[in-house]
Amino acid sequence: MTAIERSRTVAVVGAGTMGQGIAQVALLAGHRVLIYDINAALASDAVGFVQDRVERMAAKGRLDRAEAEDAIVRIASASELAELADTALVVEAVVEDVTVKRALFAALEEVVSPDTLLATNTSSLSVTELAAGLAHPGRFLGLHFFNPAPLLPLVEVVSGFATDPAAAGRAYDTALAWGKTPVRCADTPGFIVNRIARPFYAEAFAVYEEQGADPATIDAVLRESGGFKMGPFALTDLIGQDVNEAVTRSVWESFFRSPKFTPSLAQRRLVQSGRLGRKSGHGWYPYGPDAQVPAPHTAEPVNGHDAPAKVTVVGDLGPAAGLLDLLEEAGIAVTPVEHGGPYIQLPGEGQLVLADGKTAIEFADVVYFDLAFDYRDATRIALSVSEDTSERTLAEAVGLFQKLGKKVSVIGDVPGMIVARTVAMLIDLTADAVARGVAGAEDIDTAMRLGVNYPVGPAEWHDRLGRDWAYDLLHHLDERCPGGRYAPSLALYKLGYAAGDDEGDDEVDSVHDEVDDEAGESE
Repeated sequence: MTAIERSRTVAVVGAGTMGQGIAQVALLAGHRVLIYDINAALASDAVGFVQDRVERMAAKGRLDRAEAEDAIVRIASASELAELADTALVVEAVVEDVTVKRALFAALEEVVSPDTLLATNTSSLSVTELAAGLAHPGRFLGLHFFNPAPLLPLVEVVSGFATDPAAAGRAYDTALAWGKTPVRCADTPGFIVNRIARPFYAEAFAVYEEQGADPATIDAVLRESGGFKMGPFALTDLIGQDVNEAVTRSVWESFFRSPKFTPSLAQRRLVQSGRLGRKSGHGWYPYGPDAQVPAPHTAEPVNGHDAPAKVTVVGDLGPAAGLLDLLEEAGIAVTPVEHGGPYIQLPGEGQLVLADGKTAIEFADVVYFDLAFDYRDATRIALSVSEDTSERTLAEAVGLFQKLGKKVSVIGDVPGMIVARTVAMLIDLTADAVARGVAGAEDIDTAMRLGVNYPVGPAEWHDRLGRDWAYDLLHHLDERCPGGRYAPSLALYKLGYAAGDDEGDDEVDSVHDEVDDEAGESE
C-alpha cells in the first residue's frame, strides 16, 4: 500500500456540498483536514457542518464517541492558501470552470511541496487540460467522488495524459484506505460512469420520441423487467433536467458530436420550458402535494380462453430460456422443436419473439417481447406489435405472460424495444471503452453497479446474454435506424470472436434468419 499516511494533512478546496463530504471522508479516515474557500466564512461554516455531522453520527451510535471527539478537533478552516503548505493531498471541489480551476492549481503549486498530490473532483472537465501549464503535472489527477461522498463508495481515479502512474497508484490506495471503492480510468469525456451511462437515458428518450411508449411505462419496464433501481425519466427529474442534459451535451461535444451520444430534442425542449424536474415542481412528471403521478400502461386481463394452454418452443430461446421453466410451472404444456426459430409458437400460429432489433411490421403475425434481467423475478414484460399483428396473437401473448404472473405493457413497434436496446448499447460502449484503454471491464462493471446502481455491469451482462447477442441486435437496429448511432463497434465485433469456439466462423447476424423464413415478409 502506498496510501497517504494518516499522520499527514489532507486539504479540501471548496466549501460546498461536495467539499464538505470529501472532507468528512478524509477526517473519519484519520487525517487532519483543512478546508479552504475563497470565502473564508463559507470555509468556517463548512467545518461546523462536518463537525455537526460527526457529532450526530456518534449520537446515533454509528461512530464511537471517543473517535468522534478526536475527529472533531482534527478539522479546521484555512483563511489563506499558504496554510496548505504542509499537506500531502489537496482535493479541489470548486465551480466547474476550467479557468477558475487552472488558476487555483497554479496558485497551489506556489505553496505546496512538489510531492503533494493535487486532485480535482471534476465530473466533466478534462484532467489533462486542467494540468496544462503546471510545473509538476505528473502529480495531478482526478479523484471523482459521487454525491453524497460520505455514503457512496465509488471513486473514479482519473489519470490525465501527464499523470505519473505512481501518483495515480498512491491516490488509488488512499481512496481504498478511506473505505472507498476506487476504479482506475483514463482521462476521457465523462470518465467511466458519465460516459457509459448515456444510453440509459438516451434510449428511453428515443423510444418516447418515436411514440413507442410514455415516460411512466418506459420507467416501469426498465425497473420491473430490466432490474434498474429507477427509470431514466424519474432519475433525470431527480438529478435535474438541466444538469443531466448539460452532461450529455458535454460528452457529445467532447466526442466531436458522435451520433453515439446525440442529445435528446425532447429533453432540450423540457429544459427550454423550465421544467427541470423536482426542483422546479415539474419535469417529465409533475411534483407537489396535488400532483397526480401518471401510471404505466398495463394491459387489462385477457379472457381465460385466450391464455394459451400449450405452446411450441422452436429453437434455443437464448437469454429467454428461463421462460421454459416458468411456462411449465404455470401449467402451460411446452412442445420443444430443436431446429429453427428461436420463437414461441402460439396456438393461433402467431409467434412470440425476443427483441432482436427488428420490427414486428416485417413479419406476418409476430409479437416481440422485451429482455428481462431475470424472467422469474420480473414483474412486468413489454410486448411490441404492429398493425399487422392479429388480435388473437396479441391476446394470446398477453395472456401467456399474465398466466406467468406478470403485468404486461404493450408498446409501439419499436426496434429493440426498451430494455434490450438499452442493454445492448451499454454493452457496446463498454466494449469500446475497454478496447480504447479507458478502463478495464471489471472496473467499468464496478463503477456502473456502485455509481448508478445497475443490477450488474455491462461486461457481466454481455457474458450472461451470449457473445453475439448485443452485436446482432445493434446490427439489426443500425439497418433500420441508419446514421451511426447503433452501428456496433469494432470492439464488440471482435469480442464475439474472442470466445474461440467453433461458432466463431458463423455469420454474426444469422441468429434470427429462421424467424424471417418461418414468419414470412409482411406486405
